[in-house]
Amino acid sequence: MTAPEENRAARRRAPGMSAEQRREMIIQSAIPLIAEYGAAVTTAKIARAAGIGEGTIFRVFADKEELLQTCVAKALSPDHVIRELDAIDVSQPLPDRLAEAAEALQAHMSRMGAIMGALGHRGGKHPGTVRGAGREESTARVRAALADLLEPERAALRRPPEQIAALFFGLLFTQPRTEDEPDLTPQELVDVFLHGAFSGGVE
Repeated sequence: MTAPEENRAARRRAPGMSAEQRREMIIQSAIPLIAEYGAAVTTAKIARAAGIGEGTIFRVFADKEELLQTCVAKALSPDHVIRELDAIDVSQPLPDRLAEAAEALQAHMSRMGAIMGALGHRGGKHPGTVRGAGREESTARVRAALADLLEPERAALRRPPEQIAALFFGLLFTQPRTEDEPDLTPQELVDVFLHGAFSGGVE
């Protein structure tokens, strides 16, 4: 087989990405850059990060605005963190399960904060997935995934898993910070959540 024939055979064996796959690849390359540069990031910089020509971006996105909005919606979507929560081994002790969940949720919140902080000057525009019914639906899905982690202990819990999950979710989002004390680690936060503020020995 000659070289041109070999090249043609290789192309047949390795077809190009679909438009949806290409969109996803561009989004994954763009999100870290948006977190770093905000709306000032250029499509040329995104193209270099994705290893493609700049024109390829505009074959799957109408313009830079559509790309930015799609990336924001992707970064704020709960899909990734829910997959992480669903992958936690429920045979582990409950404190270990919740510590893993806390780590995953804190990373998710950090990603959201980086994206929204970088784009904060855009007038606070949010895609539909993080406002109104979209935000409520996202929160409900995360709480349901947390409740599944608590389900094996249902009989031992003082309240239903769904309510405990809502309390834990709220604690993660509203954990107070103090200037002279470091933030609680996920393990410490879970310990306080499950056992209260007393260190023991209080009657």
